[in-house]
Amino acid sequence: MTLTEERLALLDRLVGRRILVIGDMIADVYLDGRIERISREAPVLVLQHAGERVVAGGAANVVNNVATLGGQSLAVGIVGEDATADGLRAILEKNGAATDGLIGDAARPTTSKTRIIAGGRETVSQQIVRVDRESREPLSPEKEAALWHYIESELPALDGLVLSDYGGAVVTEGLRRKVLDAARARGVVTIVDSRYAIRRYAGVDFVKQNDTELATAMGETLRTEDDLRRAGRALLQELDARGVLITRGEKGMTLFEADGTVTDIPVADKSEVYDVSGAGDTCVAAVILALAAQASPRQAAWLSNVASGIAVRKMGTATVSRDELTAAVRKLGAAAGE
Repeated sequence: MTLTEERLALLDRLVGRRILVIGDMIADVYLDGRIERISREAPVLVLQHAGERVVAGGAANVVNNVATLGGQSLAVGIVGEDATADGLRAILEKNGAATDGLIGDAARPTTSKTRIIAGGRETVSQQIVRVDRESREPLSPEKEAALWHYIESELPALDGLVLSDYGGAVVTEGLRRKVLDAARARGVVTIVDSRYAIRRYAGVDFVKQNDTELATAMGETLRTEDDLRRAGRALLQELDARGVLITRGEKGMTLFEADGTVTDIPVADKSEVYDVSGAGDTCVAAVILALAAQASPRQAAWLSNVASGIAVRKMGTATVSRDELTAAVRKLGAAAGE
């Protein structure tokens, strides 16, 4: 069996893997406007509404990517009791994700990030402002208990679990500890992607960070390859993890494993990058599915690198389908003469 055949066989094993994603579910709203004139009331653009779309962001984008890559995806988080929550559920359910774990809370809105995009027939469309709507109140004990009850009921049937922490209220200290301890006890592989608090996740199996997040977390400036390697190894050891995957933009990825192995993975496809929004979520989804399918950490990282390369060539927060990933793996195999 060639290397490409092995990778295609791995893709087949992703199908049906049951992955629970807990974290900050975000609705990304894009309001498109056509530039008409400058307002007489203030030096600002007047836009004619040209369209609106809502896509899954944050942890919800991980949920969606798990589903489109062929997994059984379970969304767990807090949403408001509002129309935005209804829209977010509909987006996830359209791709076959389970949303029973989205707990409604009338005391807070569904987290949303509204981007206003301005453009015209002779101008390039670009984002001019973003409006965020979220509650910064701590999660109530009742809602935390409801989240844990759902997770606990699903744990026996899980193949993998993602903690997607965008700095919101969902992944509390108590919930984090319960989830990681219970998953480890049951042999459920876990991965965390935390924007601001990665060092609180001791006991997780795998970590995904970008190089900027790693530098911030470790309080260092990563000027050289040696700096990066020192910081990656330090985080791996501190969290007692099996692997730490650092995404590095045009430099690809670097994987640190518990046995001391460090693997650099170059960018799979150097085609034009349109938008990096959500590529990290695609990466996490591909890694957890591959690990749940018994892939090695290096196989999982390579596959996620290819999937992320597809995502960055799409505008906005986007998903990657199993067919797209299969085609990309075949293309890379053909280019390598396999």
